[in-house]
Amino acid sequence: MHDLYAMPGHLIRRAQQISGALFAEEAGAHELTSVQFAALYAIRENPEVDATRLSALIAFDRSTLGGVLERLEAKGWIGRSHAEGDRRAKRLRLTAEGAALLRRVEPAVRRVQDRLLAPLSPADRVTFMRLLAQLAEVHNEVTPAPLRRAAG
Repeated sequence: MHDLYAMPGHLIRRAQQISGALFAEEAGAHELTSVQFAALYAIRENPEVDATRLSALIAFDRSTLGGVLERLEAKGWIGRSHAEGDRRAKRLRLTAEGAALLRRVEPAVRRVQDRLLAPLSPADRVTFMRLLAQLAEVHNEVTPAPLRRAAG
């Protein structure tokens, strides 16, 4: 079992499990998932974004994102409207309720990040984050939903 426990893929999966558990502890009262948070955050930062661009901004599969957006709209946290000149595309915006939710939940999300990195020394945190970002960048195109950063 030692070989399994030393595999980077296994450890990354475990780290994701831990991150998810911490998110549920800190933000669970808001009835919000980490993917929903990422979507709301990206919509706030990119008003009137369409779902295809949103999926690229948060590196989340476009077909699965549709269900996420339906749930966010049903909760009253986002609104969708037709794009001018293209009736097929829908533009996304935060509602007042969605913006208020983000303001309330952001401290909890920051606590998740702090708790996740708490066992590491400050220098190790910097190194860990640099290496994790490097892995994500180098392997970005391997995923079915590669990250496409926002301009700026």
